[in-house]
Amino acid sequence: MVIRADIGVIGGSGFYSLLDDAEEMELTTPYGPPSDVVTIGRIGSRSVAFIPRHGRDHRFPPHRIPYRANLWALRSLGVRQVLAPSAVGSLQAEYGPGAMVIPDQLVDRTSGRVQTYYDIDGAVHVSFADPYCPSGRAVAVRTAQSGDWQTVDGGTLVVIEGPRFSTRAESQWFAGNGWSIVGMTGFPEAVLARELALCYTSLCLVTDHDAGVEAGQGVTHDEVLEFFAQNVTRMRTLVADTVEALPAERTCPCGSALDGLKLPFDLP
Repeated sequence: MVIRADIGVIGGSGFYSLLDDAEEMELTTPYGPPSDVVTIGRIGSRSVAFIPRHGRDHRFPPHRIPYRANLWALRSLGVRQVLAPSAVGSLQAEYGPGAMVIPDQLVDRTSGRVQTYYDIDGAVHVSFADPYCPSGRAVAVRTAQSGDWQTVDGGTLVVIEGPRFSTRAESQWFAGNGWSIVGMTGFPEAVLARELALCYTSLCLVTDHDAGVEAGQGVTHDEVLEFFAQNVTRMRTLVADTVEALPAERTCPCGSALDGLKLPFDLP
């Protein structure tokens, strides 16, 4: 029996209990295995594939996550819409811990990460002016608002290399540019999704103010994990409700991202 999924979720290990009738699949891709086995199950009437971004045992730091394998594995299962919950730091005083930011823009401050599938046999230039799916974003915003989250519709996510946190000067520079939140995993995830013509929506839970926003020693890894753990049940509910509200048929531009481009190989 061929197992298929319509929607993909890339998140932390706390999201395993999202799925009903779940079963695990070991997959391989031209880019190696994904972060862990893929869990496939149901949320309501929707078939969903889940990949723990860092691996079940959190073995992959942000700069070592097999991003290409993760997105390729999801597409090979039939996934065309991806939700990506993550923990972020806030660069703006008005977005405190517990805020839910659904960004509409992204700044890449990583270095050394492979960020394309098309690195052989000619360049493939995809449009990335608007990194996130407009349809998925609209659904996520409505769902978060109805769930009584402090919802921020739009904003810029700056993605740093990690695994260290920002210096105070870096954080102040990011904020001075008007950027909203800072994380370590949103890129190249977003652009790889675009290169596979997938819808990609980021759901960012603010766990702390970044180092340049307030006085003190700055955030620690333990504090981020503790706050996220305290909110993971609520996050699961938000992701599940968003999954059920996503459109059955895509009418957004994401599915036509590769139209007219000559690809060096066939996509799954």
